[in-house]
Amino acid sequence: MAEIKNYTLNFGPQHPAAHGVLRLVLELDGEVIQRADPHIGLLHRATEKLAETRTFIQALPYMDRLDYVSMMCNEHAYVLSIEKLLGIEVPLRAQYIRVMFAEITRLLNHLLWIGAHGLDCGAMTIFLYAFREREDLFDMYEAASGARMHAAYFRPGGVYRDLPDSMPQYRASSIHGPKDVARMNGNRDGSLLDFIDDFTQRFPAYVDEYETLLTDNRIWKQRTVGIGVVEPERALQLGFTGPMLRGSGIAWDLRKHQPYDVYDRMDFDIPLGKTGDCYDRYLVRVEEMRQANRIIKQCVDWLRANPGPVITDNHKVAPPSRVQMKTSMEDLIHHFKLFSEGFHVPAGEAYAAVEHPKGEFGIYLVADGANKPFRMKIRAPGFPHLAAMDEMSRGHMIADAVAIIGTMDIVFGEIDR
Repeated sequence: MAEIKNYTLNFGPQHPAAHGVLRLVLELDGEVIQRADPHIGLLHRATEKLAETRTFIQALPYMDRLDYVSMMCNEHAYVLSIEKLLGIEVPLRAQYIRVMFAEITRLLNHLLWIGAHGLDCGAMTIFLYAFREREDLFDMYEAASGARMHAAYFRPGGVYRDLPDSMPQYRASSIHGPKDVARMNGNRDGSLLDFIDDFTQRFPAYVDEYETLLTDNRIWKQRTVGIGVVEPERALQLGFTGPMLRGSGIAWDLRKHQPYDVYDRMDFDIPLGKTGDCYDRYLVRVEEMRQANRIIKQCVDWLRANPGPVITDNHKVAPPSRVQMKTSMEDLIHHFKLFSEGFHVPAGEAYAAVEHPKGEFGIYLVADGANKPFRMKIRAPGFPHLAAMDEMSRGHMIADAVAIIGTMDIVFGEIDR
């Protein structure tokens, strides 16, 4: 009798559910996965090595491009590690702005995740709904930093500039008449804080819409319930963090347990799963969106009532204002030195981690007293999750591999760093 052998199948990197350039080699018995071997390195851009040839401030924009869905959260960890080495104080208003934009970034990330995960599992509508809200969030990014995605807004010692007092307005065109434009500009008459406040009031109803589409949808539940189950102890052993860990029922959140900036002043809850399957991780992220909205609202209320500086006044680290630079010789020298040579960081090493939307994102910096990092190591949250792909998908069908990749919320920029 002929021996039946398992056969291997290339899943990606061109597969629409591969989320970037994941090449997954699946060993199959019929349609049942016996082994899943993730091949990475197809996108590698050597960010850690590039940082060694750039000044500390020049390396900042590389952070946006690591996980290009959670731009400011990547910057957050990077500037926190530099501030640890420099030992500088960040103004309180800058800390509130950072926390607010970190949570806006969490919404941006989870909205793309819920849209893409739905699309992977065959739900088209959720993608369109999620991108409707992402447009407003990108407008907030653009108003504060000038860029819709790669913001480079966080700086060592604070943030690049204070929040603007006005929002960009839509103008009448051949597509949108004056009536349409007046409606579209309805929440843009005030400052950026007014616009964000208006969004926080509207957003809970939008999350209700996502839940109407998915939470009790029997097809969605068939695709996610009982798929990719990870026990709490095993999740810890595998190095899971973020929603992947909390989906298995472990209450670990750096914002609560190792708070940075002003997270210790915020009132929010940590959602937890019970069974550790794809459906639980979905529920955790949906509730995280609601909690992020709560934090943003608290930051808006505080920022409205408390004006102040948004970056350190140490001109060895942060540039003087344009007015000072044009009227004082010392400030002109500071400005020139800062943007030509950069600042020198005392020799030492520091690790700073943030509760990134995908898990623990950490930057480990080694400085030798020069104006560039001697070494930089990035702790990418998606890397340990992808390493568990084999264990999570054994015994499942090929279609379930798609749901498991989706539930990990993989972005390859940070994995192939």
